[in-house]
Amino acid sequence: MNGAQAGKEGFVAFLMRMRALGLDNKKLLGAIEATPRADFVSGPWHDAIWQDRVLPIACGEVIEGIDLQAQVLAALDIDDGHRVLEIGTGSGFTAAVMSRIAGRVLTYDRFKRLRDEAQQRFQALGLNNVIARQGDASNGAASEGPFDRIVVWAAFESLPRGFVDQLATGGVMVAAIGDGEGEQPLTKLTKLGSRFERQDLRMVRFQPLGEGVAAVL
Repeated sequence: MNGAQAGKEGFVAFLMRMRALGLDNKKLLGAIEATPRADFVSGPWHDAIWQDRVLPIACGEVIEGIDLQAQVLAALDIDDGHRVLEIGTGSGFTAAVMSRIAGRVLTYDRFKRLRDEAQQRFQALGLNNVIARQGDASNGAASEGPFDRIVVWAAFESLPRGFVDQLATGGVMVAAIGDGEGEQPLTKLTKLGSRFERQDLRMVRFQPLGEGVAAVL
């Protein structure tokens, strides 16, 4: 079996897993299919890109499994015109997918190398509505907001009220909230005027949200 055929079969298996979970967001699944996932993962891991497992990337970081990524993006329910903030660019895959649906995506990472490589991928794919920045976004990006959607690929110890304040009314944030040493509930927060609605989606194991920027990489 050649690589292209294996990739197609892997993608079909992923679609079947999503269907079993009741995830049938055609716009999102179309955006995932249109984004060449192999371009965001180094060669030795190409056979595993559609598996439900984390994969290593540069700077000692990882790209989350495709199943979890799809569930997070589905929970965000991104639509045309939405302004999205992502904390934790990583490979840039999820930002690239979101940019195919949203109006504008701003993604931050602590590592300059990850930021640079992600921006190169966006440019190669002709994705002009996504901006990657290196910076300390542990408190969000209030000067750039408000945002319609916020996603954080890290865990908060407690409710991130400062981030919720950066949401527009009706906005949605997805992040893990809990002890960084173990599993945390992946939580969807929906801003309703001066209050918010909380929904726990599933358990995950994210690293605590880091502060500052990487000194070397």
